[in-house]
Amino acid sequence: MIAMSFTSICDRGRRHRRELTPGLSRSGQRGFTLMELMIVIAIILVLASIAVGRYERSYERAKEATLHQDLFILRKAIYDYTTDKEAAPNSLDDLVTEHYISKVPNDPITGGPDWVVDSSNCAAVMSPDQMTGGICDVHSASDSVSPFENTPYSSW
Repeated sequence: MIAMSFTSICDRGRRHRRELTPGLSRSGQRGFTLMELMIVIAIILVLASIAVGRYERSYERAKEATLHQDLFILRKAIYDYTTDKEAAPNSLDDLVTEHYISKVPNDPITGGPDWVVDSSNCAAVMSPDQMTGGICDVHSASDSVSPFENTPYSSW
């Protein structure tokens, strides 16, 4: 019994280790248990749900930033048109025709070029010499409320 060979001791150790090692089958192949796979899938699903929520928020922020930029560009074009021509434009298409903008942008909230034009308070845009009316401001046509600023898009 004391005179065992080195190889028989190693073989005995391998067999014993194989029996104690989880995931190791009799043929020596390793694998994952069903519980381990379920835990990994659950962790992946939690991380994916967090990522989707953040993506949706950043997508909404990007649409709002685009709306702010489009409103700024349209208002500047209306102001430039009004000071150059000494009359406010009658429609947003006048800005395109006179090359103040290349095209009327789509409202990023509604998805179409359906802006609400305002002709009521043009004193800030027009000089006292100008008698003809026209567009002096533009707003989004959306009735939705910004989730970040808690104001309607149409009031921007």
